[in-house]
Amino acid sequence: MSKFTTISLMLDELYPNAQCELNFHNPFELLIATILSAQCTDKRVNEITKRLFPKYNSAEKMATLTQEELISLIRDCGLFNSKSKNILATSKILRDSFNGQVPSTRKELENLPGVGRKTANVVLANAFHIPAFPVDTHVFRVAHRIGLSQGKTPEKVETDLCEIFPKDQWIKKHHQMIFHGRNLCKARNPLCEKCPLQVLCNYFLEGK
Repeated sequence: MSKFTTISLMLDELYPNAQCELNFHNPFELLIATILSAQCTDKRVNEITKRLFPKYNSAEKMATLTQEELISLIRDCGLFNSKSKNILATSKILRDSFNGQVPSTRKELENLPGVGRKTANVVLANAFHIPAFPVDTHVFRVAHRIGLSQGKTPEKVETDLCEIFPKDQWIKKHHQMIFHGRNLCKARNPLCEKCPLQVLCNYFLEGK
């Protein structure tokens, strides 16, 4: 059994129910929550969207807000000036050019203000169930430490992970690697002694 297969099976055992932890009820809510999540925890985003989405859960409704009104609702997440500007611009584009609907192609998503490759991948994977492998800071760190990629950019790490794992596992492995990064393979003070992957982990075997 290859190292990659073993890692995949161990992730399945560790995190059988790993899934997106952003709360959403439709593609628009997920898109907005993902934009808000930049340099912000999912927990904090969920607290913000709990008060935002009951009234503003569509592009049409969101576009009625002024930037000042939106900032007052999302201020807790940081980077609120740029996020509010992008959210309002994106909402107006969706309202005017997409009949209020979130597009389901990468190209159209990445053309929206505030939407990069990772955000597009999150929406494709979790809103539309289209195979994609979003690479956030957790996935990037875990991939490097356990030897799945040495790519210097998220795009290269994504390419490597997509080559390692079967396409029908991309979404699940993305979530499992996030859970692993949050629970054990932390950025600071990783819990290596508790990690079942240590026997396969370059970071641990090389003495950190």
